[in-house]
Amino acid sequence: MEHRILALLACTLALLTGCDKPTTTSNPSSAAPAAAAKVKGTIGVSLLTLDNPFFKVIGDNITGEGKKHGYETIVVSGDKDVAKQGNQIKDFIVKKVSAIVLSPCDSKSIIPVIQEANAAGIPVFTVDIPCNEPGVKIVTQIATDNYGGGKEAAKAMIEALGEAGGKVAVLHFKQAESCILRVKGFREVIDAHNASGKAKIEIVTELESGGAKDMGYKAAEDALQAHADLRGVFAINDPAALGARAALEKAGKTQVLIIGFDGQPEGKQAIKDGKIYADPIQFPDKMGVQIVESILRHSKGETLPPQVLIPTSLYRKADAQKDPELK
Repeated sequence: MEHRILALLACTLALLTGCDKPTTTSNPSSAAPAAAAKVKGTIGVSLLTLDNPFFKVIGDNITGEGKKHGYETIVVSGDKDVAKQGNQIKDFIVKKVSAIVLSPCDSKSIIPVIQEANAAGIPVFTVDIPCNEPGVKIVTQIATDNYGGGKEAAKAMIEALGEAGGKVAVLHFKQAESCILRVKGFREVIDAHNASGKAKIEIVTELESGGAKDMGYKAAEDALQAHADLRGVFAINDPAALGARAALEKAGKTQVLIIGFDGQPEGKQAIKDGKIYADPIQFPDKMGVQIVESILRHSKGETLPPQVLIPTSLYRKADAQKDPELK
């Protein structure tokens, strides 16, 4: 307030004395606003789905981090439809974006359109879901260590079932390479456990969950109908795990133990409430930030590793009880 009064007095004095400029003051608010930072380019992002909060966090972090470095970002949802995602990439090519970021809806079917981006000289990066197919050029892949996370999920299942062992259902999403890696890691640890002579854990069925609540619900229902003595469920993500939990509650089978995957807020809350036993949790915020860092490094001519894997961390009820973000 004092600065404003001084400035007004100075202006009045300048008018009275015929000066053409008022006396300057040390008030920083009187300085002209800095010019807006020049936009360096646009990052085109097509994610598997924005219905899953996990991918929304990735998109939001790419947008936020990109803005810090002068990039605009277009984030769209592939909606698990490889044809739709292909058209989105073609649109990015027409717009001449600076970089394309994908979580492929299908790593094999998306090859031709990635090759179009390669031919146009637009660098392509993948996030969460890799594309390890021959014939495409991916600058780098930023992903969870899904194979290692699957192993952690199996360790959690062994812990949950204890000495009795029992029958387990896997709720898969075979369209995504990340989920294929999770189930591979899970099966390997379960097989090793069974070979050790300990109480057998039998994977009795592997059903499609679509990585979604509704399909996870139906898959768990089908598993229970075929195996009334089911003891455990491994779901490849939190939405599928939460759908399975709803089916178990409806059937009065809440003693069946669920291992999920992701660590979304709703999944963590379910762990705190005892509805899911544990999750190998991912860090989608880190993925988004690292993708932008990779784009910046590539733009400066740096050579990047073909893949950067972010380890999961097993999250149990004890962790949920100490989590300040939960109710």
